[in-house]
Amino acid sequence: MRILLIGEYSNVHWNLALGLRAMGHEVCVASDGDSWKGYHRDINLRRSSLSPWGTIRYLYLLARNFHKFKDYDVVQIINPVFISLKAEKIKPFYDYLRKHNSKVILGAFGMDYYYIKACLDCKTFRYSDFNIGDQIRETWYNDIWLRDWYKGAKGELNKYIAADCDGIVSGLYEYHCAYKPVFPGKTHFIPFPIETSSTEAHIRQQRDKIRFFIGIQKNRNEYKGTDIMLEALTDARQMFPDKIDIVKAESVPFFEYKKMMAESDVILDQLYSYTPAMNALTAMAQGLTVIGGGEPEAYDLIGDSELRPVINVLPDKQSVIDAVINLVKHPEFIPELSRKSIEYVQRFHDYRKIAEEYIKFYLSV
Repeated sequence: MRILLIGEYSNVHWNLALGLRAMGHEVCVASDGDSWKGYHRDINLRRSSLSPWGTIRYLYLLARNFHKFKDYDVVQIINPVFISLKAEKIKPFYDYLRKHNSKVILGAFGMDYYYIKACLDCKTFRYSDFNIGDQIRETWYNDIWLRDWYKGAKGELNKYIAADCDGIVSGLYEYHCAYKPVFPGKTHFIPFPIETSSTEAHIRQQRDKIRFFIGIQKNRNEYKGTDIMLEALTDARQMFPDKIDIVKAESVPFFEYKKMMAESDVILDQLYSYTPAMNALTAMAQGLTVIGGGEPEAYDLIGDSELRPVINVLPDKQSVIDAVINLVKHPEFIPELSRKSIEYVQRFHDYRKIAEEYIKFYLSV
């Protein structure tokens, strides 16, 4: 098959492309590399600036490349906003892809209208980026999401594409719950792909001082809960200064980030999630233990009834402190959790297995 993957979130499309190519399919990834993260791509769609001149240059870049995006068996877009334009200007580009290719698949991989809608009902999730129980989380970041996605042009574009596309693939429990009730015939869950063949996985051993890793995105800390996780980790270190090292990666490119992560033992990630996402899964593939989202519903969806390697925490500071301190007091847990993390990724997220699931889905549409 000829497959075009447009857009990038956390290396999802590049990892998928590697798996599809290993099966013998012709694949092109066109993206901006997920901005400053700098992931691999075949065609660079990086926008240089938001200035008027930057817009003209970017439109020229799109025009120069979109004429090539024809006659594919499958085009998959990472999100309704799959290029760096205002939502109202993206629709013609989507319509072009729809007209000139056999099938178009929408990825439910990140923030969008349907995910926010599910969060705001305060019933779909016990907690999320937007709710804790029946209370809505009021943050400046969520105000932006609500304005743009729930009430604005991005939401209208999302609704148009979701209704029009051939299929919707969800990558996490949360996104599957958001789309499946609305589009039951279109939505299919496939776990995120992790490139495992070149990953240097090794089981972490028990040691006196544990290295805790946390990734910091300055503009997204409150949204991801990293602010609370870092506070909790810092408080725990004050109680056990000889037992805890903190490794912080602040908005660094992916390849440097991955190297810093590989030298650690435990990663803290995604306070409000039910599921380990790409960041946590990449760490687990290397043998790190995750403190973050690992709720039973997510394990049930993916089919894991025995490994369950993530140290699940509730969305509050004390829950994270307790999880960190428990590991510090029981470092003997780390080798087994590390082993389970590696096995979990190999069993449920290996990029070659995931690529096979995608091909089955594409053919079924």
